[in-house]
Amino acid sequence: MRAAHTDTIENLYLEHRGWLSVFIQRRMGCPESTADLIQDTYLRILSSGRLPEAKDARKYLTHVAKGLIIDAFRRRRVEEAYLDYLQQQPENTAHSVETQTLMIEALTEIDSLLHRLPSKVREALLLRQLDGLSYKTIAERLGVSVSSVEKYVARGLQACMIATLADH
Repeated sequence: MRAAHTDTIENLYLEHRGWLSVFIQRRMGCPESTADLIQDTYLRILSSGRLPEAKDARKYLTHVAKGLIIDAFRRRRVEEAYLDYLQQQPENTAHSVETQTLMIEALTEIDSLLHRLPSKVREALLLRQLDGLSYKTIAERLGVSVSSVEKYVARGLQACMIATLADH
């Protein structure tokens, strides 16, 4: 059974790598990123253990690749923002490349978590945690009740806690 699964993924790869490469290249504009995302697409499919029916292969590959492309753009945006931040810091606070990589990974995970939250939950959490605004001020900004803001912030903090516990 395992050999059949491997043969099927190999056939999927051989049959669709050309158009998938063009699909990703048009969106990324970088041959190195394209090659990485093609590999990641097939790795994601292989690790999921779910192979699409032949008639749905392109649709499924497109769906997986689009998700990975979005992740890549988000990571690039986070990385650029972090590197811009570092350039504004005094030279004596420079971090090693390893520390920078770990920080970018952590920031990317936080960004991903925040984007999975409903917009009002995300906004309330950020206004409270980063800007230090009161629940009343946040409620006025969002056009909701203070009680709703309390629930939004609690939900956002709960999501952060769950993500933290899941990593350990």
